[in-house]
Amino acid sequence: MELSLRNGVDLGLTVLWWIVFLRVLSSWFDREGRYAATRLTYELSEPILAPLRRFLPGGGAIDWSPLVAMLVLQFLRRLV
Repeated sequence: MELSLRNGVDLGLTVLWWIVFLRVLSSWFDREGRYAATRLTYELSEPILAPLRRFLPGGGAIDWSPLVAMLVLQFLRRLV
């Protein structure tokens, strides 16, 4: 039971990491959100990134929240 719970948490954190990563990539190619996949990654990642933006200092043109989220998700994966 414990092993499957650990695997499930690890899988969930990995999926979230990839969602944030895909959001970063899509921001380079589809800034307007014309494609459904881009809109989906934005909708799925925004609940993770929005709280981080409140605590991070304004970085001008660079949004550091995806980097911080990806680092936190990797740290959490290592704890599991």
